[in-house]
Amino acid sequence: MPVRRRADVTSLELIGGPEPVTVGIHNYDPSWPAAFAKHRDRIRRALADRQVEIAHIGSTSVPGLAAKPIVDIVVAVADITAEEDYLDALLAAGYELRVREPGHRMVRTPERDVHVHVYERGARAVDEYLLLRDRLRTDAADRALYERTKRELMQRGWDDMNAYADAKTAVIDAIKERARAARARR
Repeated sequence: MPVRRRADVTSLELIGGPEPVTVGIHNYDPSWPAAFAKHRDRIRRALADRQVEIAHIGSTSVPGLAAKPIVDIVVAVADITAEEDYLDALLAAGYELRVREPGHRMVRTPERDVHVHVYERGARAVDEYLLLRDRLRTDAADRALYERTKRELMQRGWDDMNAYADAKTAVIDAIKERARAARARR
């Protein structure tokens, strides 16, 4: 268990309140990895004096997978409660705070086309993002299932982006279970 400077927040703070889903699913765009690289470098510059881990996650990180055109990035920091070590620098680099909740902070671009998820190094959530990403990169059937699910769900109207994300949970969990099983067979 990491040593923390203070207790973490205990509830969800969603800056700006719920937001409707306003973007649809787009076919894979080969510019998404370059957008990730640009923001990875921006984050590294902003947090130059900190040891952080940065990875491209989410559907835009999976070649060939259709996605909402929002690049998701995960950043692992030493202490999620020590916001002074990373949050001010990310805000100064042009990101805006959207979510503060136990174990997780999320900042995004004003254009809302990049979401930066900040977790503590060793957080299970980081491993789960990478597990899903890697499975979707290597398993065509699960990649097709996930894309089909997202397209079907996007046919509905969503007043809250979080509700859309929650609606994918059962499929995501099933894909991650298959990834764990495949990993155990190796």
